[in-house]
Amino acid sequence: MSDPLIQARLDKLRALREKGIDPYPARVPTVERIGAVIERFGSLDAEEHSGKRHVVAGRQMAVRGMGKASFRDLRDGTGKIQIHAAADVLGADRFAALGDTDIGDFLAVRGEVFRTKRGELTIAAEEWTLLAKSIRPLPEKWHGLKDVETRYRHRSLDLISNDGVRETFTQRSKILSAIRRALDEDGFLEVENPALQAVASGGHARPFVTHHNTLDTELYLRIALELHLKRLLVGGLDRVYEMNKCFRNEGVSTEHNPEFTMLEIYQAYADYEDMMRLVERLVHAGLEAIGRQSVVDFKGETIDLAPPWERIPMVDAVARAVGVEPATLRTAEAIDLAVSKGIDPRPASSGEAIEGLFAKFVEPKLIRPTFIVDYPIEISPLAKRKADDDGLVERFELFAGGIELANAFTELNDPVDQRERFEAQERLRALGNDEAQPIDEDFLFAVEHGMPPAGGMGIGVDRLVMLLTGSPSIRDVILFPTMRRKST
Repeated sequence: MSDPLIQARLDKLRALREKGIDPYPARVPTVERIGAVIERFGSLDAEEHSGKRHVVAGRQMAVRGMGKASFRDLRDGTGKIQIHAAADVLGADRFAALGDTDIGDFLAVRGEVFRTKRGELTIAAEEWTLLAKSIRPLPEKWHGLKDVETRYRHRSLDLISNDGVRETFTQRSKILSAIRRALDEDGFLEVENPALQAVASGGHARPFVTHHNTLDTELYLRIALELHLKRLLVGGLDRVYEMNKCFRNEGVSTEHNPEFTMLEIYQAYADYEDMMRLVERLVHAGLEAIGRQSVVDFKGETIDLAPPWERIPMVDAVARAVGVEPATLRTAEAIDLAVSKGIDPRPASSGEAIEGLFAKFVEPKLIRPTFIVDYPIEISPLAKRKADDDGLVERFELFAGGIELANAFTELNDPVDQRERFEAQERLRALGNDEAQPIDEDFLFAVEHGMPPAGGMGIGVDRLVMLLTGSPSIRDVILFPTMRRKST
């Protein structure tokens, strides 16, 4: 390595080994988490000594030297604590050796807990151990990593440097745990289904394709969790959910990552009305888990998530936005209208025209949480028809902050109707729509044995976390987002 700072640390590493010191020991002292020590001794007054000795470990984040004494900051995953080191306590050799450690090194320290005159909770070091030597210096003198490209590409440095980033991912974990807990308490069973599938179905998306050598067959990374979960309804598991990764071979943006986390939920003997009430409860559980009420700040907007949320039929929302009567959108005129409004490519049906107009003129303006309900049948091949309108289905999508958060149906369980819908999708594929859903014969085989009436819902977990934590980009809530490979 040509960097002089790195070379200096490598020289220290070599010197340690020459002295017989292992800079990466396999065994470490029994330590307490720093957060627990801070909590236990938080009531100490200034200059008060606890009389209790504890061992903590963490990354050395700062050093402030004072001749024969120094102060150091150690941080683990639960907090940061100050270390006071003195030559007359450690001895001249051990104090000097501590002086040779660097910012970024991991140390274990044993000593009495006390509070300094300035009020800083501190451990008076009596013993210390090097646990891991850092070779590269931390970024930007440890005052916060700012470069966005570096932050996303090297998330470990981002987490070291930015307290807010660590807090966001802590909140993400709490939100997901709360959602799981709420579903478990409501009698849902968490399951896991295949990520590699013979048919890429359950959504409108381009899949990632791979080849299985032994079976000599083409397989796809799943684009959705839906069709295997419905098979479980057929099998008698009445309430199931899966929170897992899906993959779509599409663009990257502030709202899209090719690998993302989806939560899909299916409940027998329910419908899309039940799913609306369920998602309201789950969002509330997520907010509660991170200590928030109903109001969040997202992309410059203050959004009140307190239920119940507004419900607007899709056709009505589009008609209002483009200034036509709802009935016009139910005819072939909708296609020409969409083209005149800049929707490209030309929609193949009035349903696709409505969808295109909605995405352009309605979706970005849905800031308050809103259920858009009752979608055209042409764009909803897995949802049940409305009893009073054959051209629409019982489907909703949830929007807030101008982004889609959830998609739900009263599930189609008529196998004859389902096959006809798949065949209509195949015709669209033949016309060049590579996102139309292929026929899944194994799924149809299962449904032909009888599937109970059910409500089903998919929630974009990453987007929900974005909203609840006020994060402007999906990359801010995915630990390792997909990045373009760096040129060498």
